[in-house]
Amino acid sequence: MDFRRLRGYGRQSSFLDNLMILISRKIRYVYFFVMVFLWLNKNCHKKMTHDALLSLLAALVTNRFIKLFYFRPRPFVKRRVGILIPSKTDSSFPSKHTLLVFALSSTIYFYKRALGSFLLGLSLLTGVSRVWVGAHYPSDIFGSGMIGFFIGLILHKRSGTQS
Repeated sequence: MDFRRLRGYGRQSSFLDNLMILISRKIRYVYFFVMVFLWLNKNCHKKMTHDALLSLLAALVTNRFIKLFYFRPRPFVKRRVGILIPSKTDSSFPSKHTLLVFALSSTIYFYKRALGSFLLGLSLLTGVSRVWVGAHYPSDIFGSGMIGFFIGLILHKRSGTQS
């Protein structure tokens, strides 16, 4: 995924721009409703929802820790590219949006493959939307996705739960 190529698609289609803005801003609510549904579902693993919440906490701590020691200017600051939505000027890496959704999705994936696969797909789309709107570089998304996935994997291995 090349930054210039992906950004080149931006502003060519107002439908796609609006879709990416919607995903970038609102996809977190899908994850929230999934978590509420899983928590309230009596047939669901309470351990899974517990681990998913732990993965969110671990992702937030990891995000904060990395940003203490590493700063990368966001694309719209360094390259003067247009942005589709307002964004903070803090470090571009890691992408908190991407880190959180990958940590949550991967945790769920290790318990419920179908739902987790769907959520991982949404996570990838979330990452693409963050590049599309001009808030991150593709490498920010790739790195954040990998870190988020490994947070889910580590929590799964720590719990010793069989899939």
